[in-house]
Amino acid sequence: MATDPRNPADSYLSFWREYHMCTLTTPRPDGTPHVVAVGVTYDPGNGLARVITNRHSRKVANVLAAGPEGARVAVCQVDKGRWATLEGVARIRTEADAVADAVARYADRYGRTPTPNPDRVVIEIALTRAMGRA
Repeated sequence: MATDPRNPADSYLSFWREYHMCTLTTPRPDGTPHVVAVGVTYDPGNGLARVITNRHSRKVANVLAAGPEGARVAVCQVDKGRWATLEGVARIRTEADAVADAVARYADRYGRTPTPNPDRVVIEIALTRAMGRA
């Protein structure tokens, strides 16, 4: 079922606030999908989802390879019969304040602050679509 990523139903937003590991799908340069497990935070007020990661990861390389327009990506989480997917355009953010904000959001959702990492960046996804059954 489709939903507005900036104005989700309460049950959809609640599901995204629960502790669940997610998947991130990015396109490799050859067009094939690269799917990895990640932690994701959802910010409907700003129409964004965020993934913190190492700047040297394959997922970052895939997003960067898409060029300045960004890469079309999807994040998804599943819990028994409930599921939710967010789609959008990903770009890499390296600014210290953007990384700190993403780390704080991750800590809030997942209940732990990641260890400091000077190579940490944010995959920031400008959301275009949301769907699921939560």
